[in-house]
Amino acid sequence: MTITLHKGDLPDGLDLGPVVAIDSETMGLRPERDRLCLVQLSSGDGNAHLVQFSQGAYDAPNLSRLLTDPDVLKLFHFARFDVAVMQAYLGVVTGPVYCTKIASKLVRTYTDRHGLKDLCRELLGVDMSKQQQSSDWGAETLTEEQMAYAASDVLYLHKMREELDRRLVREGRDGIAAASFAYLPVRAALDLIGYGGEDIFAH
Repeated sequence: MTITLHKGDLPDGLDLGPVVAIDSETMGLRPERDRLCLVQLSSGDGNAHLVQFSQGAYDAPNLSRLLTDPDVLKLFHFARFDVAVMQAYLGVVTGPVYCTKIASKLVRTYTDRHGLKDLCRELLGVDMSKQQQSSDWGAETLTEEQMAYAASDVLYLHKMREELDRRLVREGRDGIAAASFAYLPVRAALDLIGYGGEDIFAH
């Protein structure tokens, strides 16, 4: 595994292919308050690219172009949060997207454990470490442990998607999954204007 750290944006000319796994690290779980610190990406080849942001410096044309490229599918785990963060700090609406957490909830109805670590263990036989999950991602210099943790969040999503897609088709829920993924940018926008905990479809 190779981890490449970039400051402020992806380099010119980097091609990560038609399906890119993406995750983000922030100062907390509230996009309106907790700033974006890191975006990690993988083409599914076992390597990862990390983009580190300084506070207030979010001019990243290459990354923004990738996030909005209609010909590149963006893989996330809990895309609702990451899409909201990208919209809040990079000013882009990410799409098209695929969310392994939503796919899991649609086909793994026999459990309420839909975290990335749970999926890696059951679907891929991989035990992930979450030791660096609560970490100061705003630090000027990231540790090797932080970078390895960040990379691990995107290294398995391609293989995970393959298994989840197989189950979605088997259970006849691939269509509702696709519609749910398409709705995610709207759900993220609702979160950003204060509707995070409210179901606007309720009576």
